[in-house]
Amino acid sequence: MTTKGTPGRVVRIDDDTWTAYGELCEAEGTSRADDLRRHAHARVAAWRKQQGIEQPKRKIVVRRKKPTAEAD
Repeated sequence: MTTKGTPGRVVRIDDDTWTAYGELCEAEGTSRADDLRRHAHARVAAWRKQQGIEQPKRKIVVRRKKPTAEAD
């Protein structure tokens, strides 16, 4: 199941690489999915710039932290 209305994708990667990639992402404080998305966005942005294609405007999502209850 996906979140935020984005479709899921299938990627074929061998188990050893996938496991090490998970460890790498965890050490960097991110997820494999987020890292792959950021990589794809960066590559597409660079390609569009090289081709002279205008970048689409990106939505900015502001996530507000929920207030925490103070302990007495």
